[in-house]
Amino acid sequence: MKIFCLNGHFYGTFNQITLFDLIKYFNYDSSLLIIEYNKLICPKSKWIEISICKNDIIEIISIVGGG
Repeated sequence: MKIFCLNGHFYGTFNQITLFDLIKYFNYDSSLLIIEYNKLICPKSKWIEISICKNDIIEIISIVGGG
């Protein structure tokens, strides 16, 4: 099992998943997101390539507009 931290909460998975899979699973609108992966901003072009590993730290930041 791989344990990883997402937005301060711990999750586990037995399957190999990518950042893109994670976004789909949580039903995020990918056009409004920034992902920090192990303290580095991850470009959208890499989301489908990066597999989540044990002890990874992921922060998903949603862009919100308003006035």
